[in-house]
Amino acid sequence: MADDRIYDAILIGAARGTVKLVPALAGAGWRVALVERKHLGGTCVNEGCMPTKTMVASARVAYLAGRAGDYGVDTGPVSVDLGKVQQRKRAVVETFTRKAQGMIDMAGGVDLIMGEASFTSPTSVEVRMNDGGVAPLSAGRILIDTGARPVTPSVPGLDSVPFLDSTSILGLDEIPEHLLVLGGSYIGLEFGQMFRRFGSRVTVLQRGPQLMSREDPDVAAAIADIMREDGIALHLGVEIANVAKAFDSQIEITIENGAGEERLLGSHLLVAAGRVPNTEHLNLTAAGVDTDERGYIKVNDRLETNVPGIFALGDVKGGPAFTHISNDDSRIMARNLVGDGQGSTTGRPVPYTMFTDPELARIGISETAARADGLDVKVARLPMQHVDRALEMGETRGFMKAIVDTDTKQILGASILGIQAGEIMTILQVAMMGELPYTTLRDAVFSHPTLAESLNDLFMNLEEV
Repeated sequence: MADDRIYDAILIGAARGTVKLVPALAGAGWRVALVERKHLGGTCVNEGCMPTKTMVASARVAYLAGRAGDYGVDTGPVSVDLGKVQQRKRAVVETFTRKAQGMIDMAGGVDLIMGEASFTSPTSVEVRMNDGGVAPLSAGRILIDTGARPVTPSVPGLDSVPFLDSTSILGLDEIPEHLLVLGGSYIGLEFGQMFRRFGSRVTVLQRGPQLMSREDPDVAAAIADIMREDGIALHLGVEIANVAKAFDSQIEITIENGAGEERLLGSHLLVAAGRVPNTEHLNLTAAGVDTDERGYIKVNDRLETNVPGIFALGDVKGGPAFTHISNDDSRIMARNLVGDGQGSTTGRPVPYTMFTDPELARIGISETAARADGLDVKVARLPMQHVDRALEMGETRGFMKAIVDTDTKQILGASILGIQAGEIMTILQVAMMGELPYTTLRDAVFSHPTLAESLNDLFMNLEEV
């Protein structure tokens, strides 16, 4: 092997985590190979957060324009030009892609190799390059950040019809007449509400008895009420008996519920049934890397696999599949590889936000989990209808609640369903990280009128579970 193919580190996958890690490694004088088979930035930049939330923003403008009369503003009929929405989305994605390329270029000492990597040993990979040929690479440290992709569930007849997933739906050039959605969690609800606001009829089919199966029942019920208020049809607790082509290019879904069978017709079908890791082409067996039953790479709290010198970060390692977790994985890797070596995932907070409108934001333990664990807690609750700023904005849907330890007065968790919930939740997260008692927020002087000010009232409503 030629010397110019020997590196200090090989990064497989140019996702958010590895791209953010490049400057730290290059700055320490490492020679780095960054291998990417498709595009810089990973799922978040190209097929996830950035394009989706950009389109969600367009959908919200359409929603507000339709409600303009509520604010005393006459806008006339509202129409959506999906082509222009797509154009705006592409421009935002290109901005972040250029930013990723800029970080790599500025780092220096980094070879960006476009192709697909697979292990040939614990310290070597070969890259089948997109422009032809195979490049053998070797390094003492190899980091895997290949992400995940939408899963295709085992549903009778699904392979006989055209269907969309969270990636392909972003490229639609027409607004569906009737969008059928399999799955009532993040992806299904964000896209379902988005296209409802663009003008589609939308029906969501959920196997479980509630939307967002991991959330408290009262939170899930409130989300369902909001979806129905927005004109989205919900079918909860159903099984998909069959999917088939129907007349005039329609898609027919047969569902089974407690009352028997029902047939639904739609123009488009979105399958939002989860994700699977991109590990099948890595030839992990050659490196001896262990995976779980779903193919996710097993790591410890330092993001190390069972093979010395091989690490995994981001969605490919399983666990919470959020970009901010991938970003923190990058921080941990930088600390362990070129820092003080003390980076760990132990104890880190895992906040998340679903970008429906209003948003759902969560941090820490849920009320359901607190009850199940037998914790001695109190619960603070506040409807958004009682939040001054929300009233002024005409955004009163949803509610806030926080879980507090009775003895220590520490905030253990919070669920916020409301306008800018992610921003409010972040304040609670900082308080939790600083181990502030809930009374600090209850008694704090916040600017009026702001959404943050509602934390005063939230914690004044503390009740025993």
